[in-house]
Amino acid sequence: MPAGALSIEALQRLGLEANGLVRAAGSQVEVAQAGVVRATAYPNPTVSVIGGPQHPRIPAANPATNTRQVTVSQTIENPFVRSARIGSAEAGVEASRASFHQVRADLAAQLRVRAYELLLRQEIARMEAGVFNLMEEVRRRIQVGVGVGETARFELIRADAEVLNAASRKEAALLNAQRARVALMQFTAGALKPDFAINASLFDPVNLPPLEQLRLEVPAVNPDVLRLEAESEQARLRIDQERASVLPSVDVVYSNYQDAQYTDNRGGLKVTIPLLYQRRGEINAAVADSARVRETLDYRRFEIGQLLESAWQGLQIAQRRVEMFEGGIIKEAENALQIAQAAYRFGERPLIEVLDTQRVLRGILAESLQARFDLQAAAAEIDRLRAYYPGEQAQE
Repeated sequence: MPAGALSIEALQRLGLEANGLVRAAGSQVEVAQAGVVRATAYPNPTVSVIGGPQHPRIPAANPATNTRQVTVSQTIENPFVRSARIGSAEAGVEASRASFHQVRADLAAQLRVRAYELLLRQEIARMEAGVFNLMEEVRRRIQVGVGVGETARFELIRADAEVLNAASRKEAALLNAQRARVALMQFTAGALKPDFAINASLFDPVNLPPLEQLRLEVPAVNPDVLRLEAESEQARLRIDQERASVLPSVDVVYSNYQDAQYTDNRGGLKVTIPLLYQRRGEINAAVADSARVRETLDYRRFEIGQLLESAWQGLQIAQRRVEMFEGGIIKEAENALQIAQAAYRFGERPLIEVLDTQRVLRGILAESLQARFDLQAAAAEIDRLRAYYPGEQAQE
């Protein structure tokens, strides 16, 4: 493994720090927190100043004077409206924070899957390179045999075709590996160097809690569920806020009037009574929105439970396939190829049997690598559902 190779956790941490979508989701949390500051603010008083000259109707008896009137009005906020508004804003913060965690969990899972896909493509490229080298060696031997008259020229033509086919597969495998590398660099927003290496393997063990524990854990920690729970609470508090708004609102008013002869101080209350319209439209809309969020939450809980069951079944299937291939299938295919090669060298079997045996082994090896990739992908999906990615949690 080259120096500076990144582990899966380090790769996740790098991507979470560099990806712009994660930073944008973090900014949404700050926006929601600013909404709490706005919700807790008290209403500002209103001050009006009116002044001007006063001209009497009989100027000789009463000379002109200046008048001034200052009026201060302060709204006394409804405590029920205020409490519901603040609670709604705080629930909005929790919803934004849950969305932020969801973005991070999704990206961490994608980074993990893409990293193992790169490892899969690199393993396939190495396998195809080995097949190409083997076919080159077989062709060389056939060419020697044709030169001394021991082998028919038809065998050489067939060997040439197989070498070209192996070269084409080798080139395609290398291009697929390069494409997987570019995709991984895209998810990290270019933070990775072009020649980066990953300190991981498709043979890495998968450690997950038992299914029964996951069934209890995932609905309690899944960010999407937490977001909908916060939105449900926010919608409920919005209903309380709209219903509390029906209560009369009160403004305290103080007025000071001065002219040449009088100084007048007055205080009082201004009460707004909702007689003609009692916000039925706003209340009904809040009730309907609360029902919508609640139904979405119930469905999402069920859906996430089913996604967990599906991912777990995929994990078990991949595990069984890995055990099946490692239980003897690969070894038997390798032995069959060795026997076919030995028989061909002694002239007991034709070249076609060697090629067929080699194709069988190549297919088994490819399926074995794909099964290991499927195992890692299923584990990444389960970790995504439970928002678990050790590298980021350790960083916090």
